[in-house]
Amino acid sequence: MECEFPTVNSNRDEMKEIFESVKTIAVLGLSPDESKPSNRVAKYLQGVGYKIVPVYPKEETILGEKVYKSLLEIPFEVDMVDIFRKPDAFDMVADACIKRGDIKVFWGQLGLVNNAAAEKARDAGMQVVQNHCTMVEHKAIFG
Repeated sequence: MECEFPTVNSNRDEMKEIFESVKTIAVLGLSPDESKPSNRVAKYLQGVGYKIVPVYPKEETILGEKVYKSLLEIPFEVDMVDIFRKPDAFDMVADACIKRGDIKVFWGQLGLVNNAAAEKARDAGMQVVQNHCTMVEHKAIFG
C-alpha cells in the first residue's frame, strides 16, 4: 500500500472546535485488548467526558459500552467517527457516514490517510481530520 500525505485536513484551531462541540464518538475498530491503541484512546476520551460507541465485529461490550457491528446499526445520534481501520476501509466508512446523515466529524487516526474518502466526507459537509490521534491532540489542546 502506498502512503498518502493528507491533502484534506483540519488545523489545531478546528480540532479545538471539534472537541468542544462533539459529545458522542463512534470508535471504529475499537479493540477489547487494553494494550491496543484504539482501546487506550477510547478509554482516554471516555475519561474526559465523551460518550464512546464501540464499533467492532465481535464482543458484546467494550469499556462498559454496548458494541455495534457497524456504524449503521447505532440507533442514536453520533457526532464523530474516530477511525482505527485501514485506509482502504475509509471509502466504506465515508459512505456509511453520509447514509446516516448525522456525523459531523470524520477523523482518521495517526498514520491513516485516504484523501479520496476524506474529500467525499468533506463534500458531504463533515469536518475532516486525518493522520492525527484524538488523544494526543486533545491532550495538546486542553492539557
